[in-house]
Amino acid sequence: MIRVAAVADVHMDSDVLGRYRPALEELPDKADVLLLGGDLTRHGSAAEAECVATEFRDLGVPVIAVLGNHDHHRDQVPEVVKTLEGGGIAVLEGEGTVIDTPGGRLGVAGAKGFGGGFAGRCASAFGEPEMKAFVQTTCDAADRLSEALRRLECDVLVALTHYAPVPDTLLGEPLEIYPFLGSYLLGQAIDSAPTALAVHGHAHMGSERGVTPGGVKVRNVAHPVIKQAYSVFHLHARARAAA
Repeated sequence: MIRVAAVADVHMDSDVLGRYRPALEELPDKADVLLLGGDLTRHGSAAEAECVATEFRDLGVPVIAVLGNHDHHRDQVPEVVKTLEGGGIAVLEGEGTVIDTPGGRLGVAGAKGFGGGFAGRCASAFGEPEMKAFVQTTCDAADRLSEALRRLECDVLVALTHYAPVPDTLLGEPLEIYPFLGSYLLGQAIDSAPTALAVHGHAHMGSERGVTPGGVKVRNVAHPVIKQAYSVFHLHARARAAA
């Protein structure tokens, strides 16, 4: 059994420092890895990223992250990534990594993802160049995620995104903003590999549980949804299920 802890949308700044740390100190007894599903900062500044690094460093388990839309806001992504990596946090974007755990080899593929909507109610690459560019951004992100998932050689495979891959975990959000919260293309990417679990954030008013068309269980781990420092999922080798 591999134990995966995950949380997203912690929106760190100096006034939040210490909020998660008491629970994080217990991580080695509860999980083999911690996944951070984006929106780690409030406005995407390097100073806020330093708060993230301080809060999530030296936890006794590997910490793997993707960025979210908030982490891009100040256009300081290279500085944010450098700061996070300086704190021991691995940042993925269309990449994957494999971790040896007592329960087996865990593969994590990560990408921020993007919007676009879901089957029957989605944007298409038609018309103005701005719309084509919007949809192409999602296509590129989904392609990178799919490639990263399919390249990993491991016992258990997990997909980590910020944007939602299914509409199920958006229930509670206004329907009008679904196209800005995720895309069905991410779900297709997750289904292109033997993924055991997909975790994401972004949808603060959404729901916790969903499933891709291919049967992969999806969990929205945005902090406002799970209302705890992290959720823990128990995964078994060659299984496509999460506890």
